[in-house]
Amino acid sequence: MDFTLNAYYTLISAVIILLIGQYLVKKIRFLQDFNIPEPVAGGLVAAIILFAIHALTGYQFNFHKDLQTAFMLIFFASIGLSANFAKLKAGGKGLVVFLAIIAVFILVQDVVGIGLATALGLDPLIGLIAGSITLVGGHGTAGAWGQVLEQKYGIQGAVTLGIACATFGLVIGGLIGGPLARSLIARHHLHLPAPQANNNLPVTENSDVLNFEQPQKERLITATSAVETLALFAACLAFADYMTIIAKGTVFELPTFVWALGGGVIIRNALEYIFRVDMFDRAIDVFGSASLSLFLAMALLSLKLWELAGLAAPLMVILAAQTVVMALYAYFVTFYGMGRDYDAAVLAAGHCGFGMGATPTAVANMQAITNKYGPSHKAFLIVPMVGAFFIDLINAGVIQVFIKFIG
Repeated sequence: MDFTLNAYYTLISAVIILLIGQYLVKKIRFLQDFNIPEPVAGGLVAAIILFAIHALTGYQFNFHKDLQTAFMLIFFASIGLSANFAKLKAGGKGLVVFLAIIAVFILVQDVVGIGLATALGLDPLIGLIAGSITLVGGHGTAGAWGQVLEQKYGIQGAVTLGIACATFGLVIGGLIGGPLARSLIARHHLHLPAPQANNNLPVTENSDVLNFEQPQKERLITATSAVETLALFAACLAFADYMTIIAKGTVFELPTFVWALGGGVIIRNALEYIFRVDMFDRAIDVFGSASLSLFLAMALLSLKLWELAGLAAPLMVILAAQTVVMALYAYFVTFYGMGRDYDAAVLAAGHCGFGMGATPTAVANMQAITNKYGPSHKAFLIVPMVGAFFIDLINAGVIQVFIKFIG
């Protein structure tokens, strides 16, 4: 028997999930150490309870999808609205090189996932799910592309599979980053660079460096800025809806959330460079983060764990291989490509964090190193910018190409 909850009860359930997740993260040290998101912690508990109910009674709960989709689009619009390409100049050559290293890694990750899935007799798209969709992309991208793969390509349980892979990546990304960087520092006898050796990177009171080195710092948001930011999101969603309709059936056909992200990029940079409008990044970040939490909570409420039973063993083979590839790539490519110095070691730890998990995991990895060995302003400037939005832009393009090729 199926029970369907309307939008109101779906929202109430999602908020309850977030409150449970907040409590669990505060009380369980493991969840704190590995930066497991609150909606994931609470959502997995809910998924297990719903699984038990289904196993014992056969009952199944369905939740309202439109609200979940709206929050997903707002989250991806927030990524686009944060994409200020002027920051490329602030990051200098190091940011460009790091972007190139990440772009190549995304290709490697997807080739490994697709290759192993094919070898194990699975649909190649499952290998893509166990590739950059979930590992580089994280839970938000996993849920978004999972819906596309379920609805358009018939991959049953793609959202469930994606959330499972993304959660695995969060834990592993937090496990391997710190030890890898410490090994590099010890083996190459690296030392903290002199104050002038950080490429003269700007560190001001309002810079991204301080925002990420002091993540708990409170930031003011006014009612006026909130309304203005909501107007920006509305414009992004309108653009995404219009472009989805216009591009349907053409070579430019893309999922709606990719258009929302692209619309954010266009609107942000047009307002800044053409109309000289000052963007209020704090409000964008707050709305984006809140929307991601609600979207993930709703996605996790819809998890059907019983659909994963037949994929558990081959999935672990693929994820184990991805872990080895991540460690080797960070050690031999990221570290050497970024200059084989102390900053490069910290960047390698950060790469492990968002290459397998998410930007918060990358920042946590780097903090573990810099707390022991000293600061790395270069790493704290480059990694948040790449992990926050540039990586999503690159990843969206790569995923789209692979899906067109193998879908």
